[in-house]
Amino acid sequence: MPQYVPLCRESELPAEGEACEITASGRIFCVARVDGELVVMDNVCPHRGGPLGQGIIEQGLIVCPWHAWAFDAKTGCASHNPNACVRRYASLIEGETVMLQLD
Repeated sequence: MPQYVPLCRESELPAEGEACEITASGRIFCVARVDGELVVMDNVCPHRGGPLGQGIIEQGLIVCPWHAWAFDAKTGCASHNPNACVRRYASLIEGETVMLQLD
């Protein structure tokens, strides 16, 4: 059975088409709303460690602010290299709390 931990309050989520960084369980996550879906993934770009949560959303991609590597919000994989991926996490909303599946 999956275990969920609190990520943030629903009111702290970014607006549609935006990303942000949220710290939970001692880690920083990239949290975005893309095409109506809540996306939670690792915040570190595999290229040079850029902060994805400080990036922009462009045509369903989360774009790293450092070197413009773009990651598909649905898969977490880089648009130019499907082998370069960022881990995505399942999430759900319970009441006013966004819960994150870490296992």
